[in-house]
Amino acid sequence: MIRVGIGGWSYEPWRETFYPTDVPATKELEYASRQVTAIEINATFYRTQSAASFKKWAAATPDDFMFSVKAPRAAVQRKDLREAAQSIEWFFNSGVGELGGKLGPIFWQMAPYKKYDAAEMGAYFDLLPEKLGKLTLRHAIEVRHESFACAEFMDLARARNIAIVTVESEKHPLIVEPTADFAYARLELTQADEPTGYPKPALKKWLKTARGWEKSGDVFLYFISGAKERNPAAAKAMLELVKG
Repeated sequence: MIRVGIGGWSYEPWRETFYPTDVPATKELEYASRQVTAIEINATFYRTQSAASFKKWAAATPDDFMFSVKAPRAAVQRKDLREAAQSIEWFFNSGVGELGGKLGPIFWQMAPYKKYDAAEMGAYFDLLPEKLGKLTLRHAIEVRHESFACAEFMDLARARNIAIVTVESEKHPLIVEPTADFAYARLELTQADEPTGYPKPALKKWLKTARGWEKSGDVFLYFISGAKERNPAAAKAMLELVKG
């Protein structure tokens, strides 16, 4: 299945470009989750969220909806990632499991300055749990330094069934080759002067790529960053193409 979504659901400009006037702030997630098929929770990167919050978010969304969850800063932005064990454990004990079957991939975003080190990354991958209670976890890692664009790193990720995030950005290396039984992409080039964020030919190009990934498993496409006010429109336009 190709899921298409956005990052978060509370963004003030979306009151003008996405949410109807009769949708109160307390119902934004309920509305957004019925317009897209996945949402990347980013608030977890900045602060610990409660088990009650995860439970409330799960209850507000449709049965077939999924969330990706961004790992906290303390677990990804370290001089030596091998020292992140306690932060990773704290994160998974915070209540993430309350999302239940709506828990999609865990998103690990490396710092832009983090360079590839085989021993460090191998040990870091060992810290990422395969299970959370009865839930099987899927991990997606975004690398932002060009040193990661090498066959050795892709082989390492592939051996652990960890998806290397495909990021379309002007700042980071573009890695499109799948390394897991699911794919994860963040499309960050939405344009303010384009009503659907991305021109239709660009959307069709990414759909073709996603169809290729889909042969191996689920696909998560997020329109994020860029001209953020256009991201919901881009996601909805992509979903129309996915539906054919």
